[in-house]
Amino acid sequence: MARPAEPQTSSSVLMIRPARFQSNPQTAESNRFQQQDYSSTDDGDHERALVEFDNLVATLEAVGIEVVVFDDAPEPHTPDSIFPNNWLSMHADGTVVLYPMMASNRRPERRADILGSLSSDHGFRIEQSIDLSPFEAEEKYLEGTGSIVLDRQNHIAYACLSARTDADLLGEFARRMDYEMVVLAAAGEDGAAIYHTNVMMCIGVDFAVVCSASIKEEQRQAVLDRLQGAGHEVVDISYAQMASFAGNMLELKSASGGRILAMSSQALNSLTAEQRKTLSRRTHIVAASIDSIEKSSGGSVRCMLAEIHLPRNPGSRDSE
Repeated sequence: MARPAEPQTSSSVLMIRPARFQSNPQTAESNRFQQQDYSSTDDGDHERALVEFDNLVATLEAVGIEVVVFDDAPEPHTPDSIFPNNWLSMHADGTVVLYPMMASNRRPERRADILGSLSSDHGFRIEQSIDLSPFEAEEKYLEGTGSIVLDRQNHIAYACLSARTDADLLGEFARRMDYEMVVLAAAGEDGAAIYHTNVMMCIGVDFAVVCSASIKEEQRQAVLDRLQGAGHEVVDISYAQMASFAGNMLELKSASGGRILAMSSQALNSLTAEQRKTLSRRTHIVAASIDSIEKSSGGSVRCMLAEIHLPRNPGSRDSE
């Protein structure tokens, strides 16, 4: 089914405030960005994560982003609940997609009550749901907008294959959502497959931040050509910048229509003056320090934000 293009940026995001944040032992093997010993049960990790979470919410709200916060359920323990973009994507035609996740302790993050509240309490309209989670029984995984980076305006999805990103499911997503799929192989400097595409690539309205060195050499130029051909100026980042989560950014839209680029302080500090200048010509950069979250969980700001592209119910805030 042909689907209309949608805006690249959203002015609303969903965030999950963790009930018991902790580095996840079930994700450590495939996520080389996790640095902290996951056997740690230090309560300080959780307390630091809450402070960083609340500061990020405040930073986004201060620039006109609507942040819809839900509390993580205390049981069962879901140590990565702070990253809702892996189980959920929301689209301008009212479609919600639910995704299969590799770690069994992440699967309870998918919560019907959150979807119900988005509609009943926050005025968003859900027209249909596409549930890909049954593929977990076949050990096939596709972890949302971690696995796939969406050029929503042009209906192009970029994805690097990994243990968490299955080729067959990329085809299923492309078919169900009417996306052209650009599939690539990408690895870190150590040669290990990059676990999620959104740590090496970010696509904005008219720019793309990408660690091109991580892309398999014979695919690299074709990927860059596709990005540029779709109207994106490429800001190339190094392996070291990728390790500082400079690829894990998200462009949003303020309530007044201004463009906002959200990232962590670590990511911002890793950028060169020229890279900052290039991005700042197009969008207003905002950053928050989430050092503890990044170190413990191997994810950053983009992972913490599930964009709400859903239409509004008649009579609700910002409905047209």
